[in-house]
Amino acid sequence: MATEEFLPFCRPNISEDDVDAVVAALKSGWITTGPQCAALEAAFCERLGAGYAVAMSSATAAMHCYLVAMGVGPGDEIITPSMTWVSTVNLISLVGATPVFVDIDRDHLMVTADRIEQAVTDKTRLIIPVHFAGAPLDLDAIYEVANRHGIPVVEDAAHALGTTYKGRPVGSEGDAIFSLQAIKNVTAAEGGVFVTHNEALAARMKRLRFHGLGLDAYDRDTHGRTPQAEVVEPGFKYNLPDLCAALALSQLHRLDTINAKRAEIAHFYAEAFAGMSVMPLGMAPWQHDHAWHLYIVRMAEDASLDRNAFLQAMKAQQIGCGIHFLAVHTQKYYRELHSNQALDLPNTEWNSERICTLPMFPDMTLDDAARVVDTMKKVLGE
Repeated sequence: MATEEFLPFCRPNISEDDVDAVVAALKSGWITTGPQCAALEAAFCERLGAGYAVAMSSATAAMHCYLVAMGVGPGDEIITPSMTWVSTVNLISLVGATPVFVDIDRDHLMVTADRIEQAVTDKTRLIIPVHFAGAPLDLDAIYEVANRHGIPVVEDAAHALGTTYKGRPVGSEGDAIFSLQAIKNVTAAEGGVFVTHNEALAARMKRLRFHGLGLDAYDRDTHGRTPQAEVVEPGFKYNLPDLCAALALSQLHRLDTINAKRAEIAHFYAEAFAGMSVMPLGMAPWQHDHAWHLYIVRMAEDASLDRNAFLQAMKAQQIGCGIHFLAVHTQKYYRELHSNQALDLPNTEWNSERICTLPMFPDMTLDDAARVVDTMKKVLGE
């Protein structure tokens, strides 16, 4: 039996400054959406070069508001990969639209412009490509296809805070959604941020996040408006509390340090896995800076264990690993929904069966990483 302390695949990096920021928000008397949320939005705009930012209770909430704001509904097709978290596809289904899955590159696990173009029909209403594990999509090629067909794009940038593409921050191009969930490089515990250069769209997203009111409570307080705003349209309860925003804002100030620590672990892993029966993701060939949100390997076809057995063996040795992700179309609801369709997603399915996320977070040491590698060699008999 292993006796070492359990090493999770992720642990949030909470500093004393983070704690102080949350305590200060708690003591301020304004704990729901207020000045900290506004400051977080301003910081995102400054960091990314975005025109507008709207903070919400989750990236999922932001995607829901976006689909509503864009008028997506029954009869519309949305192009997106199946190799993603289920929330996007769930929301596409819940608004009555149809997800159109496109295959990914076998090595870097992201959709490419040529596959997107092959999926375009006269019903295509939106393209939702996914930046994966901290690497960026080939944005120039994707936007060229989208613009030529007149189809909007919203980037799923949940993994890509701090990622750059050809020297430009992800989130600087157009519409994008970032996650601040617990395991992300910057966390609000739970939260998300939508960024855009479209002022009218940002205003509508802000309205939709809070009941469809023309003004939220902080707006009314700071602008001296009447105490009761009117509902402009039906909306949701997706606003981000200041307690959460304060945590994320404090973390955002040290994002470069956080990402550098993650990169150190990632580079150690990359060297250590040479010659082993696990395959790290390939690096995207376009120029970029990787945020190293996740470190993912795939089990080789000749490995002594399959992925699920490997996960159990690592857990027995007190090391936690994850799966990011089981392809959406292979999960029960979508498997049954598409049972009569022949989906041509060989790269997605190959990876979905083999993919495994290893421990990587800023508080890890290189000794921790060496323990992961040594344990992998042990359980794989290498």
